[in-house]
Amino acid sequence: MNKLNKQQIVDYFNRSYKAVDGLWFMKVEKKYGFDSAFEIDAEVWTVMGKIQARMMKVFLGHENNPNVLFESLVTKLEIEGFRFTSEKTENGFRIKIDDCPWHNLMIKSGRKHLSRIIGKTVCINEYQAWISELANSMKFEFKSQICCDSKKCIIDFIEQH
Repeated sequence: MNKLNKQQIVDYFNRSYKAVDGLWFMKVEKKYGFDSAFEIDAEVWTVMGKIQARMMKVFLGHENNPNVLFESLVTKLEIEGFRFTSEKTENGFRIKIDDCPWHNLMIKSGRKHLSRIIGKTVCINEYQAWISELANSMKFEFKSQICCDSKKCIIDFIEQH
């Protein structure tokens, strides 16, 4: 039997992860309508964000603070195939996303018109979940989003005092 190398295993799970997200959404949408599917999707990604943040904290072996949030989000974005830059700022950090694999999947599936609706809600819920798990002294603000016809997603994470 042929064995998969580590990259093939990563690719397998990455593609499966993204495929199951779209597949379950379309099946729920077909049976119950877009609004119900979207409501459930937003709830799922809020919980998923918490699960991922907790796993990342275990993997990286850190406590809760803004630096852990920064390291964890950078790692998450790298794993999920985002093209982005990140930089520390005076009171937090900024992430600039040049290419979003989730938005690209929406375009590929002929659902670009829904990307704005889904991206605005799901991304906000997901990032808020990461903050609540890793650095609840932070808040974040989208300056722009690719799914809202911007060239980049620009997200500022700011420490609240």
